[in-house]
Amino acid sequence: MTADPSTPRFVPLAEIARPHGVRGEVRLRVFNTDSDLLLSCKEIRLTLADGTPLDVQVTSARQANEAILMRIKGYGDRDQVLLLQGAKVSIPRDLFPPLEDGEFYVCDVVGAMASLTTETGVEELGKVLDIRSYPTMDVVVIKTPRGTYEVPLMDAYIESVSPEAVRIRTLEDLEPG
Repeated sequence: MTADPSTPRFVPLAEIARPHGVRGEVRLRVFNTDSDLLLSCKEIRLTLADGTPLDVQVTSARQANEAILMRIKGYGDRDQVLLLQGAKVSIPRDLFPPLEDGEFYVCDVVGAMASLTTETGVEELGKVLDIRSYPTMDVVVIKTPRGTYEVPLMDAYIESVSPEAVRIRTLEDLEPG
């Protein structure tokens, strides 16, 4: 089944961590603390714990250290906000800012095909499961028939990254998990 191109693709950017105060403000745990996209959104989609999507309007949002404090229209007290705790906060992918050459969004690369450039050509490896950030480096997580590889996101290992494909230079010195 193919997704309808006229239907926006929503990308989770945060989770409602808990109520903040008694007047209906929520504290968001932002997945990428460098992003300020949610500060300017007037409409968001909440995905409740049971999977129910809920499109809501944002009446205010402000930065609070590495979190965001937000008010949602129709949720004016702590008890109402408690019902939203744990909900994922998403926005349409088309609201993301344009990228510079060589940049990519992780949400676009997850699910891409991964292949290895060899002396005899290109060998299909598997699919990209995730991109993880560790204190010393970022890695591309690739599921292959031989196991799952964490390939450092460095020129020595990665030839190219796009929403359609990740091309690997080498898996030398890497063991599948």
